[in-house]
Amino acid sequence: MALPQSLLAEFEELVKKYPEKRAGLIPALHRCQEELDGWISPETMEDLAEYFDLEPVEVFGVASFYPMFKLRPVGAHVIGICHNISCDLRGAEEIIDQVCEITGAQVGATSDDGRFTVQRLECQGACANAPMFDLDGVYHEDLDRDKVTSIIGGLS
Repeated sequence: MALPQSLLAEFEELVKKYPEKRAGLIPALHRCQEELDGWISPETMEDLAEYFDLEPVEVFGVASFYPMFKLRPVGAHVIGICHNISCDLRGAEEIIDQVCEITGAQVGATSDDGRFTVQRLECQGACANAPMFDLDGVYHEDLDRDKVTSIIGGLS
């Protein structure tokens, strides 16, 4: 097993909180993604399957079902743009086009320089402040062209 000992120690404490060991899989997937390069590799899924006494396909089924889990490498910055009705009505498509233009990444892909991954997101619950995007886990709302340029331009 290639999972770091520090994560395995966390998992030992984590599974004590659940009636069944396998119920800790989703939090374990989150921790692996946080600690292991921002995505969940096939090897990590195999290690988690071994730890939780599951088949690798069961771990893959969970990881691939939820859009918050990344199953391939992502850029240093991940920009998820909401495109549901409120955001769409207030200019989400234009924001998506602008983000792709500035970053050089297409929707669902990573820029050639590895700095940015751009994704479409389903509703993020910020409808009153649409359009919005999530940049590295931080919401940016009431977006317009100038705000988008400023936010992305300010990244190092």
